[in-house]
Amino acid sequence: MHVLGMSILLSMSSSSFAELIMDASGGTGQAALNWSSEDAKQLLNGDGSALTEEPTPQGSTKITTSVRSSNGVVSHSAPKTVQILNNSSFGDQPSVNARAALVMDGQTGEVLYSKNSNTAFPIASITKLMTAVVISDGRLNMSEKITLQQADFSCSGCKSSSSTLRAGDSMNRAEALLFALMKSENPAAAALARTYPGGRAAFVSAMNAKAKSLGMNSAHFMESTGLHPRNVASARDLGILVNAASQYSLIRQFSTTPNYDFNLGYRVLKSNNTNALVRNGGWNINISKTGYINEAGRCVVMHTTLNNRPAVVVLLGADSSQARTNDATRLMSWASQLPKRI
Repeated sequence: MHVLGMSILLSMSSSSFAELIMDASGGTGQAALNWSSEDAKQLLNGDGSALTEEPTPQGSTKITTSVRSSNGVVSHSAPKTVQILNNSSFGDQPSVNARAALVMDGQTGEVLYSKNSNTAFPIASITKLMTAVVISDGRLNMSEKITLQQADFSCSGCKSSSSTLRAGDSMNRAEALLFALMKSENPAAAALARTYPGGRAAFVSAMNAKAKSLGMNSAHFMESTGLHPRNVASARDLGILVNAASQYSLIRQFSTTPNYDFNLGYRVLKSNNTNALVRNGGWNINISKTGYINEAGRCVVMHTTLNNRPAVVVLLGADSSQARTNDATRLMSWASQLPKRI
């Protein structure tokens, strides 16, 4: 039904919208501005809340093996709970430009590669992955309309940033989440926190409570976008977050959408995923989020499948976008050659 470059009408059906979002082939279409909960059946529960699995015990990571089929849909086996293990016995490890890095077996929790992985650093827009988890846990109405306010474009203590969005732009909550995860739009992430029950303060409290419940002991969040340099976490703790986020269908699909045309009524924003490895489609990536502010450098986290083994890749503080991509490519190529251990 979905073909490359086709336009999707505002009254699109649930199956056509889900097909668009779950298509990993690079096709694009216009988002449904008046998208209803009925239109989201493939990605949301019937009550309009995001699909998720049961919560994970503190200090553990729930892992789900995932396989992306030829049409881009991710299927998952039964989850298991494991403790994160450390192992430094793998020889000939690649060097990376990033100041911190982690590669973790997504099934056993074994750390395959580690560089400064227990030190907390600024994480920039990797923050938005926790924002997405809190929104999903909140079981909010994803079809509720959100209108951006001028306050969504700045916050106390935050770095300045550019955006293609404008105050007065309206979208539903699902579209705001897609903007935040795929295109890393800061006003969208700020509006998600502002419209959370209890407002921004309650949202930030929920972010930190979730981090604590997952055992992310070094993590601390000041706001929902990542523009505040005191949003910090270690690579190890971000590995925990990535595995937790991989349990949410909506986050998997939205964070790995290669490109999308957002129809805001009076203009269309043609948007691409911020991760070149997602856009290029050469790797089997199930979760993705990039980040950048001066204090954090270039960052990326991914949940991927390497040599039929689920794996988590975390890079913090690379010097440039190209260095970040090169680091990730080297680590994934190296990990793809490792023997699988039981």
